[in-house]
Amino acid sequence: MAETADLIIGVDAGTSVMKAVAFTLSGRQIASASVRNTYTTADDGAVTQSLDQTWRDCTRALRDLAGKVENLADRTAAIAVTGQGDGTWLVGAGNRPTGDAWLWLDARAAPTVERLAASDADRARFAATGTGLNTCQQGAQLAHMDRYFPDLLANAETAMHCKDWLYLNLTGVRATDPSEVSFTFGNFRTRAYDGDVLAALGLTHRRNLLPEVIEGTETIHPLTADAAAASGLKPGTPVCLGYVDMCMTALGAGVRSEGRNAACSAIGSTGVHLLAKSVSDVVLNAERTGYVIALPIPGVVTQVQTNMGATINLDWLLQLGADLLGEFGITVGLNDMIGRVDQWFAASRPGNILYHPYISEAGERGPFVNARARANFTGLSSRHRYPDLVRAVVEGLGMATRDCYAAMGALPSELRVSGGAARSASLRGTLGAALGVPVRVSTREEAGAAGASMMAAVAIGAYRTMDDCIADWVTPELGAAEPPKPEETERMTRLFTAYSDVRRGIAPAWDILAAR
Repeated sequence: MAETADLIIGVDAGTSVMKAVAFTLSGRQIASASVRNTYTTADDGAVTQSLDQTWRDCTRALRDLAGKVENLADRTAAIAVTGQGDGTWLVGAGNRPTGDAWLWLDARAAPTVERLAASDADRARFAATGTGLNTCQQGAQLAHMDRYFPDLLANAETAMHCKDWLYLNLTGVRATDPSEVSFTFGNFRTRAYDGDVLAALGLTHRRNLLPEVIEGTETIHPLTADAAAASGLKPGTPVCLGYVDMCMTALGAGVRSEGRNAACSAIGSTGVHLLAKSVSDVVLNAERTGYVIALPIPGVVTQVQTNMGATINLDWLLQLGADLLGEFGITVGLNDMIGRVDQWFAASRPGNILYHPYISEAGERGPFVNARARANFTGLSSRHRYPDLVRAVVEGLGMATRDCYAAMGALPSELRVSGGAARSASLRGTLGAALGVPVRVSTREEAGAAGASMMAAVAIGAYRTMDDCIADWVTPELGAAEPPKPEETERMTRLFTAYSDVRRGIAPAWDILAAR
C-alpha cells in the first residue's frame, strides 16, 4: 500500500442505484457518486438486468467519484464491492454474459418454489441454510431454469450474483462469498456448499456452475489493467469481495458493536430486521421463513426476517389524505403530509386500533409467507379520526417488527434503526415500545458501502479484527439510547397478542378475497 493511499472505495450495486463511496481508513465518509440502475420487467413476471450495462454503470460511478475526490487513484488503498442479493447472473466463455440477469424481483420461479417447498427434502434444506425458499433466490431460479428453460444454461459456465459479476470485471476472478453461499446452496454452520441442499433443489448435476468461495477479509485480488483503464483507478489496487448488501448494511449500521451482537432494522419501503447472533443461538421457525446470513466475523451470523411493506403503508394513508384535500382544491404534497406524522401521532389517543401492514400487492414474506395477505384495520369505532389511523399504521409497523424478531427466538436487548423513517420520533418510540427495548439511530449515511469497505480495511491490515474496525467505523455513528416508556411497552405487549390472533384468524378471508 502506497504511503499516500488513505482511502477505501466502497461500491454498492443496489436495485435502484449504483453507488461509489470514498471513506478514510478510519471510516469517515468524504464523497459519493451514484448512477441510477435500470432493469426491465415483463408481463410473465420477468425482471431482468443487463450485465454489461451494470459494469458500465459501475465504472461511471467510479469515474464520477474521481471527479469529486482529488487524486483518487493514487489515494485509493482498496476497493470493496457489495450489491443486491439473490438473483442469477450467468457467465460463459471468455467471462462474457450468456444473457441478462434474473433479478431478485423476478417471479417466474414461483411454481418451482411451490413444488420444492412441498417436498420432504425441503426440511433438510431449511435446516442447513436456515433460509426459507422463495422466488428471489438463485437456487430456486436455477432449478426453474433447469426444468423449463434449459437453453439458458446450455452456454453458462458460472452462476454468479451481482457483486460477483462486478468482482469478476474488476479482478478477472470468478468467485462468490460465504454469505450468498450459506443461505442459498450451503450450510450457515460451515459457510460452504452442501450436497444435501443441492439435492433438495434438484441441482446436483449443476454443481459445476457454482464458483469458488472466498473470504473477503482474508483474500483480495488486484485490479486488472483493463478494469483500471475503464474506472480511472490504478492497476494492482487491492479489491475485496464483500458479503451480500443486506448484511453489509447491517454491519455498517450497527448490528454489532463493542464486541456484542445486536439487532438492526432498516425501515424503508420494506422492513428488514436483522439480529446478529452466534451460530449456536440460531432459532429456526416452524414456518420455514427468513434468512440466516453469515457475517464477516468468525462464528457470527445474522438472522433475518423481512416485511414486504413498511413505510409504503404510511405513504398510502397519507396520500389518501392528500387526495381527499385535492378534491376540495387544496394541493398538498406527500412530503408535506409526511412532515405532519409526528404531530398527528401526538394528537391521537392511544387506543385499541390494530393495523396489519400488508399493503404490498405481493402480500407478505416475513415472518410468514402469503402472497394473498392484505392490510386491514381492526377495532375502528365512530370516535376515531384521521390522526388515530396514522397512529394505528405507525403502531402496525412496530407490531410487524416485533412479529419478525419473535420468529427468531428471544427479543433483542437493544434495537439500532436506519433508514429515512428513523427520523420520526413517533416511529422510533413505537419500535422501542413494541420490542420493549431502547432504540439507537445509526447516522451512517451509506451503510452498505461502509460495511464492504470495513471488510477491505481488515483485508489490507488497517485493522486486526472486524471488532477493532467496528470501534472506529460504527460505534461513533450510533446515537444515544432512547428507552421506551414503560406504560407504552405494556400497552403494545398487550395489543401484540390481539395482533397475532387477528393475523392468524383472518388468513382464510384472504383466500376468499383473492378468488376471481
